Amino acid sequence: MADGRRRAFIGSFTAAGGPGIVTAQVDVDSGALTVLSSVNAVPDPSCLTLSPDGGTLYAVSETADGAVAAYRVDGDKPEPAGRPVPVDGSGPTHLALFAGHLLTANYGSGSVTAVPVRPDGTLVRSASGVLRHTGAGPHTPRQQGPHAHQVQPDPSGRWAVSVDLGTDSVRVCTLTDGTLALHRETALRPGSGPRHLAFHPDGSHAYVVNELSPSVTVCRWNAAEGALTSLCETAVLSGAPARDAYPSGIATSPDGRFVWTATRGEDVLSVLAVEGEGLRLVTTVPCGGHWPRALTASDGFLYVANERSGDVTWFAVDPRTGVPRRAGSIGVTAASCVVLG
Repeated sequence: MADGRRRAFIGSFTAAGGPGIVTAQVDVDSGALTVLSSVNAVPDPSCLTLSPDGGTLYAVSETADGAVAAYRVDGDKPEPAGRPVPVDGSGPTHLALFAGHLLTANYGSGSVTAVPVRPDGTLVRSASGVLRHTGAGPHTPRQQGPHAHQVQPDPSGRWAVSVDLGTDSVRVCTLTDGTLALHRETALRPGSGPRHLAFHPDGSHAYVVNELSPSVTVCRWNAAEGALTSLCETAVLSGAPARDAYPSGIATSPDGRFVWTATRGEDVLSVLAVEGEGLRLVTTVPCGGHWPRALTASDGFLYVANERSGDVTWFAVDPRTGVPRRAGSIGVTAASCVVLG
């Protein structure tokens, strides 16, 4: 940030009483968060992302109509930078910047949208393209049709990768002149319900956390060909999971030695060690609240947005073992994500 302080931005579900977007100051030594402000400009800003220069924050509006919004974040309170832009899809759950566009994964409509971004960081008033997914899965009623849950660029910046819970697949896409096109689709185990994907720091592997079967699918990634290949699957829980055990977030350590996941219902964080082209479950620890919706790793700390208990908890990570230790929390009603600038 311009004043040298580090900040975190926390999304929430306003329909469940959340405050909108919360800004918090980050203590770089302890990882502790201190709330500075909140802004409620669009309904249900459940997912956020920052521009590379840290000056603009983008938010989805996870509603039936679906929209994205931009904010200036030079001060302690985000200021809207233009009106929200429709994404021509319903229930956008994730967003990412890619090739001069803001992409959204629209869970309700099972699609990915591209909205052009101007040089000053503001959004063009309409989407340039929508890629509609097709397919279904064996798990009813969750997989009666496509449900795009995440979209992000690959580490090379050449491809956009979208994860679809409804079709048990990951799509690799191109973006040319504002138009998204499918390059390749990788099928995962039927009924697994892939939710989010995190790349290994070396860019050669990707880890897909599955919501409908508490596990992570390890994949090999070939950036030259835009090809994702499924290798193996590892459980994120020891023993039989609870009936309502639904993994959500996933993150990798900067040194590539560990993968962390969060599981709702069980309300735990899982520590998985990277061993060659596989993973080994090391342990699980309580997430510090109830219904951990998102997980963010930053500078030796993990931040967990606990949706139903209404708090954000941070953990200090042991660099040798990868095991997180609870260090503190702040209250944020219906918290849904944490982004650090």
